[in-house]
Amino acid sequence: MNLHNTYIGNFINLLFPRLCQACNGSLLGSEHLLCTNCLFNLPYTGFHLQPDNVVARQFWGKADLQGVYALLYFEKGGHVQHLMHQLKYKNMPAIGNRLGAIAGEQLSQTSTFSNVDAIIPVPLHKSRMRERGYNQSSHFAQGLAQKLNAPVIKHQLIRSVKTSTQTRKNRFERFTNMQQVFAITNPETLKGKHVLLVDDIVTTGSTLEACAQELLKIPGVKLSIAAIAYTG
Repeated sequence: MNLHNTYIGNFINLLFPRLCQACNGSLLGSEHLLCTNCLFNLPYTGFHLQPDNVVARQFWGKADLQGVYALLYFEKGGHVQHLMHQLKYKNMPAIGNRLGAIAGEQLSQTSTFSNVDAIIPVPLHKSRMRERGYNQSSHFAQGLAQKLNAPVIKHQLIRSVKTSTQTRKNRFERFTNMQQVFAITNPETLKGKHVLLVDDIVTTGSTLEACAQELLKIPGVKLSIAAIAYTG
């Protein structure tokens, strides 16, 4: 029976090959979403070992954070860009879970991130959520949660205003575009907790800074940040 299933599986893969979501190469039987080559050779930042990394420095003097981290470097035309495109626009939320698990494995080995009490994804506006069908940052958060043993809280931080795209804005425009966009629905439940705020890509950090400003108003809250990728 197992041999029969193997033949059927191989035949299906021949007709509908499973592809690596980073490089588009064919996946082997035991590989899932990422081929072994990409899994080991993606541009990992190592920021979990660098408390004063380049992303952390973006928030110095703007938000009191325990730790700041991004898993990967984002380069135009590179494998990470292709991964992020698949995740956000090609209905591949499982990529977020997979990358979250990889990030969580790294962060679970650090003193800063291993004691997180709750994980909160940067929310999408309701209209964008309807268009996409899922929040890519929530799936990244779910992957992190598997390794950090902390719950994902999705409805405490809400986006009350739909903003225009950040893509072509400079740093000041990105910052002003995100003002008074986010709100906390029930701050009492987060009092005194170490919250990990997560997003997909960090560029200037304006979105995360706006979220952090709201979360840090909660008495006793400690805040850290994690993202899938950093683009300078």
